[in-house]
Amino acid sequence: MKAGILKKATQLANKVGYVFVATADANKRPHVAVARTIKLKEDGRIAVQEWFCPGTMSNLETNSNVSVIVWDKDTDVGYQMIGKMENIIDMHMTNGYIPKIENKQPLPDVERQILIRLNRVVDFKRAPHSDIEE
Repeated sequence: MKAGILKKATQLANKVGYVFVATADANKRPHVAVARTIKLKEDGRIAVQEWFCPGTMSNLETNSNVSVIVWDKDTDVGYQMIGKMENIIDMHMTNGYIPKIENKQPLPDVERQILIRLNRVVDFKRAPHSDIEE
């Protein structure tokens, strides 16, 4: 996999301000979450950080396969980065008390960073395209 394509994908993610994170549970039921950005690590992995919902975290416990999608609707340029979660790092934790929402459980109370080892990057766009790796 070319490092240049990963750099383009992370730059695009920072430009549009969000990425989609797709996971599936042990029964192959899909789930999609949104995160703000991704970071390209020096070792070629990507890091996605967000206050992920319990569904995403539960899925990753039983199925490490993950797809991260970034897409700019205005230019119809995007990338789907496919790989495996290698590690989850707890980054920040709430103080446990938010009066307006304390009775609406379960809520994410830990901001986490998901480290993903990619094995494939393909185009993601509305226009006709193939799923041939970039």
